[in-house]
Amino acid sequence: MQSYQINELERLTGIKAHTIRIWEKRYELIKPYRTDTNRRYYDDSQVRKLLNVTTLLSNGYKISKIASFSEIEINKLILSQAEEPDETNAGYVNGLMKAMLAFDKKEFEGTLAAAIAANGIYYAVLNVIYPFLKKTGILWVTDNSMPVQEHFASSIIKRKLIAATDQLPRLTKHSKQFLLFLPPQEWHETGLLFADYILRSNGYETIYLGQNVPIENVHIISRSLHPAYMLLFYVATKPVSEIEKQISDLSKNNPDTSILVAGTKELFADIKSVFKNVTYLSDVSGLTSLIG
Repeated sequence: MQSYQINELERLTGIKAHTIRIWEKRYELIKPYRTDTNRRYYDDSQVRKLLNVTTLLSNGYKISKIASFSEIEINKLILSQAEEPDETNAGYVNGLMKAMLAFDKKEFEGTLAAAIAANGIYYAVLNVIYPFLKKTGILWVTDNSMPVQEHFASSIIKRKLIAATDQLPRLTKHSKQFLLFLPPQEWHETGLLFADYILRSNGYETIYLGQNVPIENVHIISRSLHPAYMLLFYVATKPVSEIEKQISDLSKNNPDTSILVAGTKELFADIKSVFKNVTYLSDVSGLTSLIG
């Protein structure tokens, strides 16, 4: 069992530690374990429950109402949030789910290859891979899959995206350079790899730094390369104040660079600070319209 301190729970869920303690006391929403020295700690099931709570809160439910739901009721509500893919691609998504849960590499790769052959890599990502990853995330928070199953699937998807990008011609049509990276404690690389593919296929030069890059390292590289754009993704749940601090740091230290921040609409709705050289991208159309 993975254990978490309350500050880690705050970072993972985006819920303030003070709020978590209030919910524990007022609603008995979760009950922490205690060490021999009486320190609180939490496990994966409690992380999942709090992630589900944040989802329901963002969909208009009140915390008092959520606290009255059973685990089964909460899971049913979360599962109902999933948007089903169109009929053409539903079979591919379901096939990937089945292969992932069984750790069937041959079946997973075969289904993914068929989806790419039918859609092309660009539309396969939008119409098959993204719906699949969203369903995978819902399975984890409802305790119907293990993180290792998601890692198994993601590693295959990432290899496909890297292979597709490597097959693109090396010639560039544009002088503007993009610096791509994931900020600290961000590990979900699929969106960044897809952005790299889109940019490269449109003739832009990219510098790909990958996962969990310290912000101070980004400043050093930027001073050396002077990229026209930076592109970063926020996927993991964390306090908005932490995200705002990182974006502010990037904006102030790179005033001549256009900074593109990708994430969910819900995340950007909570960010109140305005930075003149920062643009928020809530979906892939924001990037394609920028470079089109």
